[in-house]
Amino acid sequence: MFNQPCILCGASDARGGLCGGCRDMLPTLPAERCPRCAEPTPGGVCCGHCQRRAPAFDALHVPYLFGYPLNGLIYAFKYGRRLQLAGVLAGLLSDFARCQAPSYDLVIPVPLANERLAERGFNQSSELARAFAVTINSRFSDRMCWRKCNTLPQASLGRDERRRNVRHAFGVKRRCDGLCIAIIDDVATSGATLSSLALELKKQGAKRVDGWVLARAFSPKT
Repeated sequence: MFNQPCILCGASDARGGLCGGCRDMLPTLPAERCPRCAEPTPGGVCCGHCQRRAPAFDALHVPYLFGYPLNGLIYAFKYGRRLQLAGVLAGLLSDFARCQAPSYDLVIPVPLANERLAERGFNQSSELARAFAVTINSRFSDRMCWRKCNTLPQASLGRDERRRNVRHAFGVKRRCDGLCIAIIDDVATSGATLSSLALELKKQGAKRVDGWVLARAFSPKT
């Protein structure tokens, strides 16, 4: 991992698969952001969306914007089956977590529906979550929750449609009374998926549920 060439430019000195120059090119999320959903806001105040309808998760932690060149890496990993990118992307999220020093009782990925999992062959969120759990020395589980149905792709939907699309989409297999839980995913746009899963976890007694994603995307529809 630490001796491989940079996956973007081919330079030989590439810590975690990215050289310093290419790492600096990754589009970082502005420091001033909504404390709940990580949407950039002047002065870091709570955004209008969260003031009107707060998500079920307590906070969303994101290091990057979904833009060049990170978006290409995520697409190649997620849809191009370039599984060798798993370590690189997981390393980026783990580096961010290491700086934040969070503490959770449990780390879980956003689950895929069985049909989507069979089609893709792997759950990209599980790869990120596993490395994240190791970084913060927490327990990892990809069996705590399941996706009840194969919902429509969120990317084509507006904010309200996204919320309806994933409403009641998840199930939780056991009680999680008093637990602080981190949900891991690759990209968040409206946060509807994370919020829907967080709601189900809190129904089962979770004390706190945070989202951790690699990149925050913004759609004209949201």
